[in-house]
Amino acid sequence: MLHIFLKSEVVPATSVWSSEFVEELLPSSQQVCLLYHISYLCLAKFPKLERLLRIRAVETKLLFGSSEAVLLKCVGTSQNLVSSLFPMLIHAVEKNKPVLAIKYLEKARTWIMEIIHDVEKMVDRYDTHNKDVAMTTSDVITEKKETEKQLSQLSKEIKVMTEEIKKLEGELNKTTAQLTETEQKIDAKNRELQDVVRDAAAKSSGFSIFASIVPVIGPIVKSIYDRATSPEVAAKTKALEAELNRLTAEKISLKQKEWNLQVQAIDLRMKLAKVQIDKGTIPEPTHLGEVQYFLSKIQKILVHLKGFWENVYMLLGNIKDKTFVGEDLIEEPEFKEEFVKSIQAASKVWEGFGLSCGKAVQIFRVQYKNAYSFLEIDPSSLSEDVWQKEYDSVKQKLQQLKITVDPPSTPAIQN
Repeated sequence: MLHIFLKSEVVPATSVWSSEFVEELLPSSQQVCLLYHISYLCLAKFPKLERLLRIRAVETKLLFGSSEAVLLKCVGTSQNLVSSLFPMLIHAVEKNKPVLAIKYLEKARTWIMEIIHDVEKMVDRYDTHNKDVAMTTSDVITEKKETEKQLSQLSKEIKVMTEEIKKLEGELNKTTAQLTETEQKIDAKNRELQDVVRDAAAKSSGFSIFASIVPVIGPIVKSIYDRATSPEVAAKTKALEAELNRLTAEKISLKQKEWNLQVQAIDLRMKLAKVQIDKGTIPEPTHLGEVQYFLSKIQKILVHLKGFWENVYMLLGNIKDKTFVGEDLIEEPEFKEEFVKSIQAASKVWEGFGLSCGKAVQIFRVQYKNAYSFLEIDPSSLSEDVWQKEYDSVKQKLQQLKITVDPPSTPAIQN
């Protein structure tokens, strides 16, 4: 008997996949590389610290290479779901073969569990690596203190610039706190939207099937409108969608403000670093602190990815346990038609997810293969003119780098 799977679990807000993850991945990975590069140049006169920095940068490069491999597996699994699992589920329903459906669902869950373990390992590696970068930052600070003992006092120029940086950091921290608060509000609204989806799924077998295999909220919301659900459900969905769009516009504005402040802070820190280098002291290791920040953002993206696949694993288990039970599938043509339509619609969503992961693969690939070529050059061997040109080039790239975000007019829920 094919039981109609009434969806009691919906995708948690923290495990909903969004193209925003990939959009944040690109600038974060680029920032890490450029910040390493500028730090590498700044430590040219300090061989011991330069060697430490080189080690950390090489570790990051290798980490990006491993991240590429994991994302490539996500692409392959998405393709397998579309080309293998979904067609077999359709075949199982049409030919009344629940045992075959269960077999393929379990096979897919095995693929997904491998990805979950791989991503979990990557998250742990990022955590360990970030701690190593923090230790290197501490080593630079210690060495800096020893160097400055030999100087009678810091120049007035350095003190003024340091105070300006502190003011910028205060404003930046305030903006980041506002951004975090807005993101929490978005998560709360997403949870409310999940409740609406749950209620709608309980009243529609076709929608229930679709919601159970599509862990992406945009297409689910679109399906609520397309299936002409009750006016009350549609109204609630519309109101939540409008609020999410408003909050997303606010989030984008705050992210842009945060980025502008970061650009100002980077510019001032680089000027301060140049003054400190000229005076024979080790620059502040603030760029390494920023490396940690952007590595943490990449780690957070992987945590989201792990949560996403954990949810997919659960959803496929629910389909297996609550839908394909008993010996015979239901003979109702209407239900079979709904099932087939839902699977076909889900295939398109999963194709989009595969493309999204493919973009992430390319981002990591470029960073791994090309971005760290600066490590092949000993910065202490550069003439003053060449060093300055290299320094100015990296500085310009940092200032020009923009966070790739959707304009405020783009809906928070993308169908």
